[in-house]
Amino acid sequence: MTPEEIEAMFTRRDGSYGFARWGRPIVPIVFGVEDETLRVVKGAIEAAVTLAGHKMAETDPELGANLMIFFLREWRELEDVPNLDRLVPGLGPLVERLKGADANQYRAFRFDEDGAIQAAFVFLRMDRHLSDLPAQDLALGQAAQVMLSWSERAFAERAPLARAGGQTVLRPDLGELIRVAYDPALPVATNDRAHALRLYGRMQAAPQGDAH
Repeated sequence: MTPEEIEAMFTRRDGSYGFARWGRPIVPIVFGVEDETLRVVKGAIEAAVTLAGHKMAETDPELGANLMIFFLREWRELEDVPNLDRLVPGLGPLVERLKGADANQYRAFRFDEDGAIQAAFVFLRMDRHLSDLPAQDLALGQAAQVMLSWSERAFAERAPLARAGGQTVLRPDLGELIRVAYDPALPVATNDRAHALRLYGRMQAAPQGDAH
């Protein structure tokens, strides 16, 4: 990736730069799937967390679980989830927006006082496109997209996954970007565009052929 490509990954629609990573261990919970798929989803999250050198935990002291993933058939099902409107402000209008756009996925983040990711909510409406994806591919793609506060169009032209050796894997350049983004020497959150150059420098410094 070039510095400009990295910067674009965190540049919002309004032109501002906004980066954040998780500041606490990730505690996932998954709704709407059978046990076999649940194991696949949690395995993908664990792989992404390990790649980043971050941590998972059994419980979050404030929320219990801080990464909530919902598999749905229709967006209106969100309105029936108890207390979800407390966790996701403006849930009603959001549901109407998603229905109107015929969207099949949405991610929402909450941030702590330092700007780090405090919680994330992933909503997946299993339309024909998502239903046709192997569970492992869907889970790995979502895990990558929830590790950082990417821009709205970060994956609009290029998906987070790639094919290698007949298998679907996380794009090597994206995996490396996630890994360096969790460097303890870098801030957990920033609006400074120079941060993209620091990420680029660390990616360039990685040993050639380093596989993640």
